[in-house]
Amino acid sequence: MITERDVEHIAQLADIAISREELEEFTPRFNQILDYFDLLDQVEGTSGQEQDRFNIFREDIVEPSLPQEEVLVIAPESEDGFIKAPRVM
Repeated sequence: MITERDVEHIAQLADIAISREELEEFTPRFNQILDYFDLLDQVEGTSGQEQDRFNIFREDIVEPSLPQEEVLVIAPESEDGFIKAPRVM
């Protein structure tokens, strides 16, 4: 059974701010979810029709692409022959 302290810890790990009211609401929900998983663990699976499984690999097909100059003309920003994108960090 998950306690409110466990929910607080999970919220902290997920970097989610959770209020006292939300904590009281989420704790029973977490326990309901875990109870449902316990129920699913008890279900016996039936072996249905076996299917052959295999990977399908396709051959790479070389197709012409746009010339670099055309791409750079339509790019919002470019620098030294490359498309310039916003800094992420």
